[in-house]
Amino acid sequence: MRKYFGTDGVRGRANEAPMTADFALKLGQAIGRKIADSTPYPRQIVIGKDTRLSCYMFEFALASGICSQGVDAVLVGALPTPAIAFMTRSIRAAAGTVISASHNPYYDNGIKFFDASGYKLPDEVELELEQMIDTGVSSSMDRVGKATRIETAVGRYIEFAKSTFSTNLDLKGLKIVVDCANGATYKVAPLAIEELGADVIVINDKPNGTNINDNCGSTYPQTMARMVVGTGADIGISFDGDGDRLIVCDSEGNIVDGDFIMGVCAIDMKKRMKLANDTIVGTVMSNQGFINSLKKQGIDVKRAQVGDRYVLEMMKARKLNLGGEQSGHLIFSDYNTTGDGLISALQLLKVMVWQQKPLNELTKSIETYPQLLVNMEVAKKIPLEELTKTTKLIKDTEAELSGDGRVLVRYSGTENKLRVMLEGQDSNLIECEAHKIAECAKSEIDALLTSPVSHTRYERGGNS
Repeated sequence: MRKYFGTDGVRGRANEAPMTADFALKLGQAIGRKIADSTPYPRQIVIGKDTRLSCYMFEFALASGICSQGVDAVLVGALPTPAIAFMTRSIRAAAGTVISASHNPYYDNGIKFFDASGYKLPDEVELELEQMIDTGVSSSMDRVGKATRIETAVGRYIEFAKSTFSTNLDLKGLKIVVDCANGATYKVAPLAIEELGADVIVINDKPNGTNINDNCGSTYPQTMARMVVGTGADIGISFDGDGDRLIVCDSEGNIVDGDFIMGVCAIDMKKRMKLANDTIVGTVMSNQGFINSLKKQGIDVKRAQVGDRYVLEMMKARKLNLGGEQSGHLIFSDYNTTGDGLISALQLLKVMVWQQKPLNELTKSIETYPQLLVNMEVAKKIPLEELTKTTKLIKDTEAELSGDGRVLVRYSGTENKLRVMLEGQDSNLIECEAHKIAECAKSEIDALLTSPVSHTRYERGGNS
């Protein structure tokens, strides 16, 4: 079991364990040694970041650790996570590093890695890095690397993103609101879309180190939707802090999530015979109505675990080229190796231009069942099977839905949160039951943690 890495790298509150400068130095030493021992010259690791204030200390700590192992650190500054995957491949580096906590508030931060091909590291490599951190990595005078900076990284990524948009098409005549979440897309997204000919209205593109994801971006799409309606724009495009998610809205301000975006693109790709095996990958959170709608179009949907790394694993195993999540992590693997908000936006815009249809017309062929997601903060992630009252309530709720809906309860992979999702035909019922399950779980967890016997057990890490 991994000690520091979660489903998307190491993450936590900045300046609190494990997200300290000292830990970042050790992590840099570990990845540096791993690369030095397994990669011929030249040995380079790309380091990118989002716009959080704490990124500076982690950037230099990582670079120091990497250089101490005779590997060169290549700094590219604030760029979207998918841009780091691209740059790693582009300069033929041995690995890439992203400093970001994605959609989380500014006081959180994280570190994740890509391999030389731009894919996230497998679990066994992350486990090896953890072991190296705990045992320590030695340094010597004959192993010293240097740090350099690529000033052209922004322009290179913009050109790469634009290359995924057909050369015989443009965005002239479209008015587009672009919400950059005061994050890593604040330079690249407006420029790329504007250079393709659109009339761009940019919001939340003034990062100050603490305003990333603050009531803006893909987790607060209402900001974008209001601007679209107020300006008469054709579409709104909203990214998260590190630019790997996309949520949009139509000209009427209706929010369009990842399922709808993926569905619109999948239907178009199938018509053009570009959809591999007429199949896409969703997750266990994908709406059953969405799946049924695509089935009518001759498209099969496979469900993976939540997390873009698991979506990608299934895509690779089944040789598919489109997959994603409701949250807006969408992978168009013909173009990039990870979720890419800008490229996803360009693929959706391409469908609108090709078909000469507004977004609200394109989404009519996709129906969804009422679905509610409740996020409940918890003190500790106690295994669900040990929450006997909660598991009974879940079973009772499933019986009440009578096969006409779904219940999915899981912990977040990156935060101390319990996620309760209910789906069904009766919106009042699912809202009531979702909150009931979440409150029951929180109450049961709190009770276990305050019990003298259980408190000792969980503090020792027994089943946490």
